[in-house]
Amino acid sequence: MLRIKKLDIFVLKSFLLLFSGTFFICLFIFMMQFLWRYVDELVGKGLEINVLAQFFFYSGLTLIPLSLPLAILLAALMTFGNFGERYELLSMKAAGIPLLRIMRPVVLFCMFLGGMSFFFQNEIGPRAQKQLWTLLVSMKQKSPEVDIPEGVFYSDIDGYNIYVKHKDRETGMLKDVLIYNFSDGFENAHIIWAEEGKLELTADKQHLFLHLYNGEQFENLKSQSVISRNVPYRRESFKEKHTLIQFDSDFNMVDGSFLDQRSDIKNMREISQAIDSLELHADSVGRAYFNDVINSTYKTPVLTKADSTKLEKLNVAYLNTDSIFNSMTSQEKSQTLSKTENRISSLASDWEMKSFMSKSTDGNIRSHRSDWHKKITLSLACIIFFFIGAPLGAIIRKGGLGMPVVISVLIFVVYYIIDSGATRIGKSGEMNVALGTWMSTLVLAPVGAFFTYKSNKDSVVFNIDTYAAFFRKVFGIRLSRHLFKKEVIIHTPEYRKDVEALEHISALCEDYMRMHRLKGLPNYIKLFMNNKPDDAIADISRQMEAVIEELSNSKDPILLNAMNNYPFLAVKAHKSPFGNRWLNLALGIVVPAGLLVYLHIWRFRLRLEKDLKNIIRTNGQVIQQIKDQHYYS
Repeated sequence: MLRIKKLDIFVLKSFLLLFSGTFFICLFIFMMQFLWRYVDELVGKGLEINVLAQFFFYSGLTLIPLSLPLAILLAALMTFGNFGERYELLSMKAAGIPLLRIMRPVVLFCMFLGGMSFFFQNEIGPRAQKQLWTLLVSMKQKSPEVDIPEGVFYSDIDGYNIYVKHKDRETGMLKDVLIYNFSDGFENAHIIWAEEGKLELTADKQHLFLHLYNGEQFENLKSQSVISRNVPYRRESFKEKHTLIQFDSDFNMVDGSFLDQRSDIKNMREISQAIDSLELHADSVGRAYFNDVINSTYKTPVLTKADSTKLEKLNVAYLNTDSIFNSMTSQEKSQTLSKTENRISSLASDWEMKSFMSKSTDGNIRSHRSDWHKKITLSLACIIFFFIGAPLGAIIRKGGLGMPVVISVLIFVVYYIIDSGATRIGKSGEMNVALGTWMSTLVLAPVGAFFTYKSNKDSVVFNIDTYAAFFRKVFGIRLSRHLFKKEVIIHTPEYRKDVEALEHISALCEDYMRMHRLKGLPNYIKLFMNNKPDDAIADISRQMEAVIEELSNSKDPILLNAMNNYPFLAVKAHKSPFGNRWLNLALGIVVPAGLLVYLHIWRFRLRLEKDLKNIIRTNGQVIQQIKDQHYYS
């Protein structure tokens, strides 16, 4: 019992050391990706250190649930890959400890992390998300630092366009300054040109103090007569001019109450309450829209007494609009069509607006439901990613930051594509919201179970030779023999016995071809009724391989080269598709599939006859070579 406890401590300690590093690396990568999205809107604002610190702090808090699954996947791959690479995993299994028992302490720790991730998303994450979005909006609304470039119109000061031809970096003087002041409106613009100028920020950081030297000012004078086309202007020359420009450069935090409708700043209880309120609102608005349409657009027309009398005289029970329209004059038809077109256009605009409002409410409901499920799926991802990473590490047996990082990134990219794509489709209404949010979990959970099962059973998963052998078996592709002269020969072949064995094999091959008409089409019913192995071919193959193994100890290169012509016999492919009789019957009943298998087996029969003839011919060559070299007297 003490040994198992020490093993648990060892495994957990190895995992924690790697997890602590991979978690901060993943969190840093996600934070940089998040910052990259908003860097254009934040650069040049002159933000203070405490504001930037809050931005990084809240963004880090919101990205922790997304960083945990990738960190667990990478740490599990590296931990169990190191165990396999250093043969520690092999030693544990040799001591009788199964893989699931080795994984148990880390599984419990990952379940704890999943629970903490759920608590974090439900309690801390929404508050951090609200603070982050409030901070982002406040940072976007902050005025930028005044850094007027050379040779470009600068328009970041509200109501002003400033052009500077040259700047003196040492003195801060601006050369050849052109200012367009549109603060009084575009038609009452003030245009100022100066040879030199200087721009300073007042002590209260609420205004810009502009000093201009040796210039002129042009100003339109407001016309008192609206009808007059001639607008007078004023021209002023100055040697020195000072003016104040309204410019608030302080950072002011906005009120975040406008974010209360967002679903990602609410916990599960608040989301459930919001969904109930939104559904109630949508139902009441939908009923109001329905009653409005019924009472207006589709309202049954009320006939006057005169209209009813006319219908009675015409002896009709309903209005025939075509007859009424045809009885109108051309002017009445034109007026009717114009009124109808205007009415339809008005109804289409009204219904389009109502449809937009209804779709917006439905989309908001789907977004709330998706975020409700997302808190559970992200927590389960911590456990699922471990059951993918740990078995993969045990299978590939590669530690370090090479192969594990590549595999982790590929798996996470697949997860992210499935999750983001299916969630987006679910929010759009084209798929069930719950199914779309759970799609990534439903796809990766079986993958984790498969890898865990294969790794626990020591099954081969990434061995290319295994898959190559499978496809060779399916498509009937065989390997060629490659016999070479051995450096050291312990047992010399008994050539006399080998010659007798080869002659016996040749006789067996001739008897088999005589008894079985391999070139002819096999009996369809007997083929699918049969499930017994071909013992004769199996015996020929066994005897041939024994003689080849014996003669492979020869020093004669010609003899070894001749034996490379022996084929590898397929002892089952020419008999029946399966070893189970009922499976053969079921396949034979399905005529299209059964017919293809029937022709496939006939091809194997033709190949078997060719192989048997090849064996007889090669036997003759080998026997002749043995006799020519007088290997036995």
